[in-house]
Amino acid sequence: METLHLIVLALIQGLTEFLPISSSAHLILPSQLLGWPDQGPTFDVAVHLGTLLAVLAYFRHDLVRIVVDWFRSVTGGSPTSESRMAWYLVWATLPAVVFGGIFSLTGLDDTLRSTGLIAATTLVFGVLLGWADLTGKLTQSLETLTLKQAMIIGFVQAVALIPGTSRSGITITAGLFLGLTREASARFSFLLSIPVVVAASSLKILQLVFDDVTVDWGVLISGIALSAISAFICIHYFLALINRIGLMPFVIYRLLLGVFLLGMVWFG
Repeated sequence: METLHLIVLALIQGLTEFLPISSSAHLILPSQLLGWPDQGPTFDVAVHLGTLLAVLAYFRHDLVRIVVDWFRSVTGGSPTSESRMAWYLVWATLPAVVFGGIFSLTGLDDTLRSTGLIAATTLVFGVLLGWADLTGKLTQSLETLTLKQAMIIGFVQAVALIPGTSRSGITITAGLFLGLTREASARFSFLLSIPVVVAASSLKILQLVFDDVTVDWGVLISGIALSAISAFICIHYFLALINRIGLMPFVIYRLLLGVFLLGMVWFG
C-alpha cells in the first residue's frame, strides 16, 4: 500500500467512525474518485483496532468504574448506575453481534456495499438524524437510562450493518428520539461501540488467520496509530461541541454527501 493511501484511509476511518456521517460512505470515495485499489480486509481490521484503542483510552476512567462496580455487583455488592451500565452494554450489543454474524456468514456485508445503496442510506438516515435533533426532548441524562431504552438502541444499532447508515449516527438518532440529551446519546453510542468493534475485529482476525493472508506489519501498525490518534481527537471535540452546535451541521453534510454520491451513480 502506498504511503499516501495509508495516511488518507487511516485518517478517514479515525475521523468518521464516531461522527454521525458514515465511515463506509467515505471509504468508498478514494477508490471511486481517484481509482485507488481496495485496501483489503487486513487493513480494515487494523484501522478498526485503532479506533477501538482510541475509545478505550478516552473513556478509560468511565470503563474502570463500570468494570469495578460490575464485579462488585455480581459478588454481592449493591448495584450502581455504573454496574447497570455494564449490563446495558452487554445486552444492547447482542443484536448487532447476532445480525453481524449472519451478515458475515451469508456474505451480505459484501453484497450490500454499493455506491447507490450507500448514497440512499446516507440521505435517509441523515434526515432521520435531523428530525431527531429537532424534535427530541433532549432532557434525559445517561445515568437515568433504562434497560428498555438501551435495548432499543441496541436493536437499532444492528441497522448500521447496512452500509451508509453510520453506527454512531443511528444510535445517536435513537437516543435523541428516546429523550436523551445530545451528549448522553453520543456517550452511550461511543461506549456501545467498544464490544461491537471487539466482536467484529475478532471475527475478521479469525477469518484472516484461516485464510492465511500475508501481513505487512509496517502498514498495519501505521494504520492503527493514525486511526487511533485521529479518532481520539474526533471523540474529544465532538463531545465538547455537540451541545453547542447541535447535530444539524452533520445532517447538512450527510445530505450534501448523499446527493454527491447519487450524482456519481447517475453520471459516473
